[in-house]
Amino acid sequence: MATAPASSRPVSVYLLAGIRLFNGAAGLLAPELLIRRFDPDRDPPSPAAVYAFRLFGIRTVLLGLDLLTHSGEQLRDDLRDGILIHGSDTATAATLGIHGDVPPRTAFLTTFISAVNTALAVAGTAALATSPKGRRP
Repeated sequence: MATAPASSRPVSVYLLAGIRLFNGAAGLLAPELLIRRFDPDRDPPSPAAVYAFRLFGIRTVLLGLDLLTHSGEQLRDDLRDGILIHGSDTATAATLGIHGDVPPRTAFLTTFISAVNTALAVAGTAALATSPKGRRP
């Protein structure tokens, strides 16, 4: 596993990695807290929801670690994949809000966080594509 030097990673990559690590750890370690944001009237939370948050929590932690440990083409691929991942998350969160399936505040926050993640993935991809060290030969 090759690690890119710190100077070759744009700030957007570190920010996205930090958000992924934080949110992934929250989903993995404290899924009940997050579930209550989506389904405040159900107590206790559905075991299926706990499973899903833990499942996506570990995925998100691993994706965050990839941004900190991969370099070169693999890092560029990770960021391009992030555009699709976070773009899909943004669309899903917005759709849940539009249909009234989650409380309005939850819909806004999840849509906003996902949109920021999408923007960070786009910014990281663009920065690596334009940097001398990030350009393909």
